[in-house]
Amino acid sequence: MQILNKIQDLSEKLNHITTAPGIVRILEDFFSSLSIYIYDPSSESLRNFSKSWISVEEGGNREKAKHLYKVFSNLSGKAYVCDEESLFYALYKGNQLIGMIRFENKLEQDTFEFLNIVSYMISLKIQNVILTERMQKSIDFHDAMKNIAKIIETQYERSYIIPIIGEMIDKFVSDHLIYIFINNRLVWPNSCKDKKIFELIKCLNNKSEYILTQDRKTGVFPLTSENKLLGCIVTKSTDSVLGEKDINYLEQLTNQAATTINRANVYAEILKHATLDALTGFYNRRQLEERIKQEVSSAKRQKRNLCVIMIDIDYFKNINDTYGHAVGDLVLKHISGVIKRKLRDYDIAGRYGGEEFAIILPFTKIEEAKMVAQRLKQAVENTKTDISKINTNVKEKNINVTISIGICEYSSDDNAKTVLQKADKALYMAKENGRNRVEVYETISTSLL
Repeated sequence: MQILNKIQDLSEKLNHITTAPGIVRILEDFFSSLSIYIYDPSSESLRNFSKSWISVEEGGNREKAKHLYKVFSNLSGKAYVCDEESLFYALYKGNQLIGMIRFENKLEQDTFEFLNIVSYMISLKIQNVILTERMQKSIDFHDAMKNIAKIIETQYERSYIIPIIGEMIDKFVSDHLIYIFINNRLVWPNSCKDKKIFELIKCLNNKSEYILTQDRKTGVFPLTSENKLLGCIVTKSTDSVLGEKDINYLEQLTNQAATTINRANVYAEILKHATLDALTGFYNRRQLEERIKQEVSSAKRQKRNLCVIMIDIDYFKNINDTYGHAVGDLVLKHISGVIKRKLRDYDIAGRYGGEEFAIILPFTKIEEAKMVAQRLKQAVENTKTDISKINTNVKEKNINVTISIGICEYSSDDNAKTVLQKADKALYMAKENGRNRVEVYETISTSLL
């Protein structure tokens, strides 16, 4: 009866566990200290099941790794193998040896008999966790492919697209660092200190396939579209090797990213002289900068009032990370519509970049600009965005966002660049002081005196 209770107890506990470390913790309650090693056919290596699938060679002890491979090869067709220090118990999938459990201490006879009874249950649970992880990786891959393809439908600026692509691939290959190079220049993230990577990318041309370092920890995947080499995506890890499945996924992701980036380049040329941002209907940044030059020149010449407002959607990155970039685009479109409805006909609104907007208020004094800013802040705060048609996988049907606002009043010493910089400094202060608030550059500069 006691052994039946133990079997039931182990079964119930394993039933609620979905991770590799969790399985090890449960088994240690019954068998003391142990390690689980699984054979990975794609990399032909033994991997530590509970440590993010790190191969035994990467554990740092070559002699120990060599010994583990020797034990594993001796286990084929057997239930267990002992050495001077440990007991190694085989894990089978049918007649196929898929891994082994290493018990650091000798097992008592009754514990060993218990292990013989539950070994199939343990092996099956491990297989289920492995299968679930692989299925999730496949789902993540298809989501990443779909999202990268979706970007180009609403976004045209390469500077906005590339960080999104980088973040998507970084999530997919979470145990690797991701770098994106365009024309041999690092564009995402901000720095790369590995000089070997810069040497590797020099070897690429428009006919190149991916490059893999000898230890399989660094991969260079060319971004090629329409027979043109645009750049490359580099993955680097100090622990994990790239398996064949990972490489296959990364090749497809890179091909999709190359198509997206190439289209962005083409659209950038087409839209170079256009005036409107496709997503929000506001002026694009180039046109906005032209308009502010005109308004500053006119204010200087006519000695009239002019104010500039800078707006940033608070925690916008969290929206993209939580709900996806399609929802992020919907929020941008919705909030820009709210802002537009609160402005006068002669006010000038532009998308300054990403989730940041700039509003030019001609014939406006600072007190009036404050009222406009507060009206915009309140309107956005009271607005709900319906995301149910875009993302059906979340409980929330409506989400709220807030905005931070910085204001600057034009003075005779300003030019188009400085007035934007001052409004941007006020916006930065609004975010520093807690977000969902309005700050005025005049107040900031006075408080610093």
